[in-house]
Amino acid sequence: LLSKRSSIMAKHGKLFPKQVFLCVGLDSVTSVLYIITAIVFLIPHTSPECDRKFINNGQVKSGTFEAPTLSPNYEGHARQCVYTFVGLPGERVELQFTEFNLRGTPPDGSTSGVHPSCNHEYIDLYAEIKNPNMTSYINSPFGGRYCGYIPPRKRVSLYRTLVIGFYTDKNLTNPGLFRGNYKFIDGSNFSLGELIPSTTCSFTIQSDSKRKGSIMSPTYPGVYPKGLNCSYKLLGKAGQRVRIEFRDFDLFYGGAHCPFDYLQVYDGPDSASSLIGTYCGQQRNLVVYSNDSKLFLTFTTLKRTADSQNRGFSGIFEFSESFVKLDFITKSEGQHIRGTECDQRILSKKESNGTVVSPNYPYPYIPKIVCKYFIYGMQDQQNLERVHLDFDMFDIPGGPNDQEYDPHTASEESECEDGFLKLYVHGQETTMSYDKYDYEFCGNSFQSPVISDGPRLVMIFSSGQTQGRGFKAQYKFETEYLVPGTPAPNGSCIFTYRSISLKQGDFNSPRHPANYPSNTTCTYLFLATPNEQVRVVFDQFKVKVEHLNETFYGSECQEDWLEIYNLYKDNTEGLIGRYCGVATPGPLESNQGAMGLKIVLYTNEIDVQSGFKGRYMFQTTKSVFGDCGRNISNAENGIITTPNFPEKYDATAHTCTWYVHVRPQHKILLHFLEFKVEGDPSSRGCPGAAVRVWKDQRLPPLELCGEKLLPHQRQMVSESNILRITFITANKAIGSTGFRAVWTEVEDIKSDGLCEQYECELNEFCISEKLKCNSVLNCGVDDESDEAKCIQATEIDVFLLLGIGLGVAVVILIGLCVCCHRKRKRRRSSPGDLHQSPNRHMHVCDHHASTGARFASVDSV
Repeated sequence: LLSKRSSIMAKHGKLFPKQVFLCVGLDSVTSVLYIITAIVFLIPHTSPECDRKFINNGQVKSGTFEAPTLSPNYEGHARQCVYTFVGLPGERVELQFTEFNLRGTPPDGSTSGVHPSCNHEYIDLYAEIKNPNMTSYINSPFGGRYCGYIPPRKRVSLYRTLVIGFYTDKNLTNPGLFRGNYKFIDGSNFSLGELIPSTTCSFTIQSDSKRKGSIMSPTYPGVYPKGLNCSYKLLGKAGQRVRIEFRDFDLFYGGAHCPFDYLQVYDGPDSASSLIGTYCGQQRNLVVYSNDSKLFLTFTTLKRTADSQNRGFSGIFEFSESFVKLDFITKSEGQHIRGTECDQRILSKKESNGTVVSPNYPYPYIPKIVCKYFIYGMQDQQNLERVHLDFDMFDIPGGPNDQEYDPHTASEESECEDGFLKLYVHGQETTMSYDKYDYEFCGNSFQSPVISDGPRLVMIFSSGQTQGRGFKAQYKFETEYLVPGTPAPNGSCIFTYRSISLKQGDFNSPRHPANYPSNTTCTYLFLATPNEQVRVVFDQFKVKVEHLNETFYGSECQEDWLEIYNLYKDNTEGLIGRYCGVATPGPLESNQGAMGLKIVLYTNEIDVQSGFKGRYMFQTTKSVFGDCGRNISNAENGIITTPNFPEKYDATAHTCTWYVHVRPQHKILLHFLEFKVEGDPSSRGCPGAAVRVWKDQRLPPLELCGEKLLPHQRQMVSESNILRITFITANKAIGSTGFRAVWTEVEDIKSDGLCEQYECELNEFCISEKLKCNSVLNCGVDDESDEAKCIQATEIDVFLLLGIGLGVAVVILIGLCVCCHRKRKRRRSSPGDLHQSPNRHMHVCDHHASTGARFASVDSV
């Protein structure tokens, strides 16, 4: 069946030719009826009176167009009108809609050309038609379907023909459905150079024929087509460089890696050259320079259904010998940043150094150039550097107000009116914050040295309108430890903290809380005045060991460790302890008479950890016994307790030191009966409080905290007749019960092994006979032999005394009862006694005569 007046929009979005053949097997009457219905109602009918042709006849270069006014559609047919715009050979068609009110119902995205969409009324666009005849439409790329109220963006034909297909199944139409303007433009503007054979949009541009010119996408400023592969080869002469400045850049943005539409720029004659960059999306101020005389660009668009309606790019190119020569970069061992006129990158080779100069140095620089210097030190898990910059020469005329910019006092307005050198030391370039510079120099004024705060230092040199000699500076990369304190002048990891400079502050391992570097030794010196001591408290601690969840201390630390020393005026040192793992050192103070403390962090070449963070404070020298200690001598045993024991010690910073002295040829046994000091050596160390015991005054002490002591910690014997015990807390202590310990003088057993005093049965200590049965366990852990036999005798005596006491009490009670009984008996026998003494009887009667008369006169009851 043939329908000569139909034009069908197939599911591929194509405008079919006027003749469409439908071949269907007619096996039944139903099939025949179905086909007839489709022909009558579904196939759009074209009306010759609504087709339009706009052909350039050499006189009319532009005009307007609008929707057709169609007669009433009583049959309900779908109708289609074709608008054809044809320019002269060498021309292009530019089309812009000014009104758009189609009555189709677009689903999401249909207004930007997404297919399928727009079922009842729409416009189809074709802008890539090579020949202006209808048979070529089906072979032309589809330019998009549009409906609703948002018009298509400007279109420029790829050749000299552009077609609009208007479809509607509505009853009435009017010119207000859409209106627009068209014009025929010169196509030579899109001929950028010599067209490469068998291509549509690839050109070779020679500097011999054109030193300056325009470069643009094939249909700019109209929406660029899909499925393009264009290239632009710019070839200059020796000594020339190529510059391209993009004035407008608008490609579809599909992500940072530009997976869809993109422009690639190569620093050379073809795509095998070094890639300068891949660009998509919207770019502002995009300027690209070649290193030498050649530049190659490729413009690629994805062939896809969705229509992004981006306009492409437009810019200007220039070949010139006057662009900055790059030899000033290579002489300074810098790396030119590809694509820039004179930007360079200087990377550290680990504590390296060099010279950086202005362009054309030592000759005057050329005006109107801007060069950036990115001077980057090392920054990784192993290294962190900063940049140290010293100027040797500086001459940049900046106008009448030549001076140095002070970031603390300067206003927002630049003090340099022409040329300048701006410096950034805080990494502002990472956020493109070039307006927030730290220093601005011009004239002959500058600050030296300039030290970066971190691994980056950036300089921007602008020559302005005038010329000057420029600048020369020496840079060096120094290892940056990020440690507060006064660093060593030679840049080594040595930091000094002096009381005369600051009474208190913080210190930390290199780069804390990040990992410290491996294979490093860092020293921290805390120097007090003669009447002061230094106190140190650690808040965080994690130094690498093979098994971080295990407890290590002292000589067990064999990988990375922290050592703490007392420093003395005679240049001697006294080791306090070696720490590693997660066992935080307890609070500590320098000894009386010491000039301060020295802390050393040592790391090997394998693995690292976050290190430590601590606080220091210089304070007036205390008594040798601290706040609550004392000297103990002239005794054979005793008990030492923390303040307030068994109540909690105060949650404040204090120090107690006990010195125990016994007779020569004797040692001191220390036995902890009770121990409860905040902290846990296995999990967090002793950050708030610690007990230190010096068994040998020449060796580091044993440091204790927690609640469960190991056997060798519960009991220890001094190496001499002196024992020192220190209990120290930090101001962050929370308080606990502390400890109760027994000390006992023990005699050195002679070579024959005989004890002339009392020998403890289990621990075999030789103690004084006087210490037996003194109600104190003087034989150490789990040995009660010095008190065992005394406990039973004491119990028998107590019961005896109780019995005697009760017996005496009973006797006394019986005696009292007998006395009372006798007194009562005498009272009962008193009349007989009166008759035996008449004289006395008469005396009593006389004395009571009046009384008796009174009683006799009383009536008896």
